[in-house]
Amino acid sequence: MSGWHEITGQAVALAQDNIDTDQLIPARFMSQPRADGYGDFLLHDVRGQGHPLDAGTVEVIVAGRNFGSGSSREAAVYALVDFGVRAVFAPSFGDIFASNAVNNGLLPARIDAETIAQLQSVLAGGRAEARVDLAAGTAVIAGQEVAFDLDPVWREKLMNGWDDIDLTAQHDAEISEFAAARVAAYPWAVPAT
Repeated sequence: MSGWHEITGQAVALAQDNIDTDQLIPARFMSQPRADGYGDFLLHDVRGQGHPLDAGTVEVIVAGRNFGSGSSREAAVYALVDFGVRAVFAPSFGDIFASNAVNNGLLPARIDAETIAQLQSVLAGGRAEARVDLAAGTAVIAGQEVAFDLDPVWREKLMNGWDDIDLTAQHDAEISEFAAARVAAYPWAVPAT
């Protein structure tokens, strides 16, 4: 996965709380090969007849509380990413969903409920331009500038395109040094080869 610092694109509002992973991608579609992409299955059971995602790809979603709650299915993040979504703004996220999002290059940006309500009101008529600056922790959505909360480690992972293994691998020299010192100090603890 490649990292990113800034994205621009279209934003829509999904003005609903508790959009869970079962809604993001219904289980019946998870037997499809990941290589085929999951974007067509995003919110499959609620799209149609004027849904904000009916008009195609968006890069930013402004959602309600508890986005991505429910089961731990990483396929929910795959569906968003494969659809083209790069950032979701909400007052809160399911914990496992947020972790999976960061590991797959999707920004779970927390902003307060009042700002979410204002943005959803502005976006009620459809799409609007959005720009997200990951390094600054700010976004301009439908002409309104907002700041968002993000764990500094998550910011680093998103900007560098890292997952948890990459984050650990950046300390390879220190890990090797520690391992060598440990073997030297406690040779009896090393299994015989």
